[in-house]
Amino acid sequence: MDALATAAALPLAHAAPQAPLIALIAGEASGDLLGADLLAALRRRHPHARFVGIGGARMRAQGFEAWHDISELSVMGLAEVLRDLPRLLRLRRDLARRLLAAHPALTIGIDAPDFNLGLERRLKAAGLRTAHYVSPSVWAWREGRAARLGRSADRVLCLFPMEPPIYARHGVDARFVGHPLADRFADAPDRAAARAALGLPATARVLALLPGSRQGEVARLLPDFLAAATLLHTRFPDLLIAMPAADAALRARIDAALGASALPARTVRVLDGQAHALLTAADGALLASGTAALEAALAQCPMVVAYRIAPLTHALVRGLGLLKSERYSLPNILAGRDLVPELMQRDCNGPRLAAAVARLFDDPVAAAAQRAAFPALHAALRAPDGVRAADAAAGAALELIGAAP
Repeated sequence: MDALATAAALPLAHAAPQAPLIALIAGEASGDLLGADLLAALRRRHPHARFVGIGGARMRAQGFEAWHDISELSVMGLAEVLRDLPRLLRLRRDLARRLLAAHPALTIGIDAPDFNLGLERRLKAAGLRTAHYVSPSVWAWREGRAARLGRSADRVLCLFPMEPPIYARHGVDARFVGHPLADRFADAPDRAAARAALGLPATARVLALLPGSRQGEVARLLPDFLAAATLLHTRFPDLLIAMPAADAALRARIDAALGASALPARTVRVLDGQAHALLTAADGALLASGTAALEAALAQCPMVVAYRIAPLTHALVRGLGLLKSERYSLPNILAGRDLVPELMQRDCNGPRLAAAVARLFDDPVAAAAQRAAFPALHAALRAPDGVRAADAAAGAALELIGAAP
C-alpha cells in the first residue's frame, strides 16, 4: 500500500470509539464539585465523549463545555428567586430547546431540583434518557416528591442508603451510589496533623463553631452560637474557639459579630474555609444541622447539632404533616437513634447550647460513645463494591444508555 493509501486508511484504522454527547446541569458550588468528580469518572470510561451544559470552574477544568456558567443558577433567598424567576424560566426553556436539538445520549441533572426536574421532565417526555444525581430529602419530608421525580428521571442516583427503598415504593428506579464525602475523609482521621496544618496548639481544648454556610442561617444562628461560646469560655478558660468562613462575605459577618460579643479576641480563630480540617482537629463541635453534621461524623468529631427556622414555617411544616422524621440531623437519621444531641427551635439558645456542649467536655463517656458510632456511619455511606462514589454514579448513569464498560 502506498503512503497516500495508508494515510487515507488511518482514520478508519484508528477511529475513535463511540463518543456519546452527555449533558450535565449543575447548580451552586456544591454541584460544581460533584459535577467535576462525576465528569472525571465518566471521562475515564469514555475519553472521547463530549460533555456540555451548565457548570462551573471545576467542571470546565475537566474539559466541560459550559453553555452557561453555574453562577446563573446560584440564586439565594426568596426575594432573589422571585426577582430572577422570569430569567430562570427563560434560561430553562432555551436550554431545553438546545438540548432537544443536540439530542444528547444522556442528560444528568446534578442537584438543583427546582431547576433540573422540570428540564429533565421535558427531555424525558421527548424520549431522551435522563438521570438525577442527588435525591431531594424525601426521607425527611414530602415523600410524595419521589413519584414526581420518577416522571422526570429514568434513574435517581442517591447519596444515602435509605433512599432507594423509598423510591421503590413509588415505582421509581433509584440506585445508591455512595456519598462523595465518604471518600474525602480518612477512616482514621489524623487529629495531630490537622492541628499542625491549621496552626492550632496541640494540647488546647478546641471547639469548632459552624453556624452555617449561608447568610440567612448564619444571621439566625450566630448570635446564639456566640452566646453559647461565651458561656463555655467562662466554664472552660482554656477553650479555643475556631470558626470556618466559607467566603469573604461570611467572614465579614462573623468578624462583625465577634466584635460585638464578649468573647476575648485571643480565644477565637476565624479560618478561611478549611471546615474539614477543623472538624478533624477539634475536640467537639457546635454546628448547624445539615451537611456539616455529616462532615463532623466522618471526621469523628463529637458534636451538638442546632437549628432554627421561622416559627410560622415550622408550624406549617409540622401542622401539614410534611415532616416525616422526628430526627433532624443526618448522623441521627443514619444511625436510626439519638446519637448526637439536637437542639431545635426554642431549644436553640445560648444557655442550652452551652450546657449540651459542656456535657461533651465533662463526660468523656458521652464523647466516646459518639466517636465509637461514627465509623459505622462512614462505612454505610461508602459506594458498593469498594469503588469511589463518583465512579459508582458514573457506572449507574451510563447503564441507562448501555455504555457502562
